Amino acid sequence: MKVRPSRSTKKLPIRWLVLAVIIAAATLVLLLVLIATRTASKDNLLSPVVSKVVRETKPIAAKAKPGLPKQLVISSININAPIDYVGLTPDGAMDIKANPEIVGWYMLGPRPGDKGNAVIAGHYGWQEDGKPAIFNDIQKLNKGDELSVTDQEGQSVTFVVREIRKYNPDSDAATVFQSSDDGSHLNLITCNGVWVKDKQSYSDRLVVFTDKK
Repeated sequence: MKVRPSRSTKKLPIRWLVLAVIIAAATLVLLLVLIATRTASKDNLLSPVVSKVVRETKPIAAKAKPGLPKQLVISSININAPIDYVGLTPDGAMDIKANPEIVGWYMLGPRPGDKGNAVIAGHYGWQEDGKPAIFNDIQKLNKGDELSVTDQEGQSVTFVVREIRKYNPDSDAATVFQSSDDGSHLNLITCNGVWVKDKQSYSDRLVVFTDKK
């Protein structure tokens, strides 16, 4: 006597096949997201520029007072960016957030407007949707251009561009973090140049030096 397979027996392999396809697709999407995220965060890391300086410079902890920096505005190049706070990576370099639309203030140094060199870093390059990263145009700034930082209390400090300088990733960048006078300065850091595939980074680092107005 011939025995016909039940309906459930016929459908079981198909269900498992569909489930396997869904799992494989989900795994592929997750893998692509992880790769994209790691690439975006690694793209513009500033450690080649700042690690040597930061390791040799004792951090100045930000004083516990109100008015942490909140917003960076550079009207001439259409930047109005929220400010996040960053410290050091495990290897002793200045950290930077992966988000390409915000900037990071080095919170172990002076605040913008305080005596010394305050430092803010931002990403350079293009996002996957074709939108430029926040510091993609800071090389267009000129000596005498103004920018401002507004704090949580609504107080703004204005700075004037003094100099724009490119660094080789292995150059000594002590002047970025260390001030030789009693003035208040704000230095903006980003990557620049061409993409170096084997290093997964850009060929240059660009720093905009500014002085309090």
